[in-house]
Amino acid sequence: MSLFNAVQIVISVALVLLILSQVREGGSGFFGSAQNTARTRRGLERTLFQITVALIVIFLVVSTLSARFTG
Repeated sequence: MSLFNAVQIVISVALVLLILSQVREGGSGFFGSAQNTARTRRGLERTLFQITVALIVIFLVVSTLSARFTG
């Protein structure tokens, strides 16, 4: 297993945990209610969202580097 694969696995697990921690209750169905999507993020929710976006960018960069240098 290469270093890139190990980093991708760690980031993937972190992303899954962050995304699951952001799931809100009270939605109707899988996509939630329209009322919840229009509100602004504040405090811890905003910080978790920003960390999630940063991890996604890092994951994409690592994946691109992995495809470029291994294979």
